[in-house]
Amino acid sequence: MTHDLDATGLLCPLPVLKARKRLSALQPGETLRLVTDDPAAIVDVPHFCTEAGHIIEAQTEDGAAIIWVIRKG
Repeated sequence: MTHDLDATGLLCPLPVLKARKRLSALQPGETLRLVTDDPAAIVDVPHFCTEAGHIIEAQTEDGAAIIWVIRKG
């Protein structure tokens, strides 16, 4: 099951903090589709995932937005 989190309009560190909270409620293996538009997210999201043991399965751009698909580790 994929869960969605729209973090557009939020600046660092809020997208990562909200993703952390949402992922904590998921079961290992479930995915979160995170949408960000903060330029710092390109660094912050991968760093967070590496540190927390999550896997970025996809990263795509849609205009100014970056869409991440993160599998909970």
